Amino acid sequence: MGRVRLEAITWDRLGDTLAERLLDLKPADGSPWPRIAFDGAPAARPGELARRVSEALRIRGRSSLVVGTEGFLRPASVRLEYGHRDVESYYSGWYDTSAMWREVFGPLEAGGDGRVLPDLWDPDADRATRSPYVPLPPGGVLLLHGPFLLRHWFPFDLSVHILLSPGALRRRTPEDEHWTLPAFERYEQETDPAGTADVLVRADDPRHPAWGG
Repeated sequence: MGRVRLEAITWDRLGDTLAERLLDLKPADGSPWPRIAFDGAPAARPGELARRVSEALRIRGRSSLVVGTEGFLRPASVRLEYGHRDVESYYSGWYDTSAMWREVFGPLEAGGDGRVLPDLWDPDADRATRSPYVPLPPGGVLLLHGPFLLRHWFPFDLSVHILLSPGALRRRTPEDEHWTLPAFERYEQETDPAGTADVLVRADDPRHPAWGG
């Protein structure tokens, strides 16, 4: 998509508006499960918007499943092989995209069984979560949130990017995580998520978002 004009909105209204849009969304590949991306840096809190949309869908009688990519981090021995602050590893190697393809997207393909693994790895304990599979009924919506989602060719039926300006991203990222900022600059340059997402949300002021799409 090209650059769009953004309009002020509240988070609650945005959640309702997106939920209404998803009610009629039909995947182009024939899958009965719409798959939605909530893409953004951790400081943009994409999971909060995903959960708002999930609640708005529930009120409207539609099932959904919120999945965060932080549940698919690779083991520390792999993730931190080149140190705790290696930008290249953070950008390209922290998240187990193969597992997401297998455990999240595979079951939601046309002809899939709809049984999604909501998480695989607990990064704090550095061990498998052993979470049970969650059955998502036909028509149920996958709401996947996390950073760098639009660079993996995941089969999203709608993508939402939560944008922070470089200054806002730096202010809202904890100081001990500032080493990750070059990865988001690279993501912007290589993927242009603000220009390619179906819906753009600017959240420099977390109290007053604006959106378009």
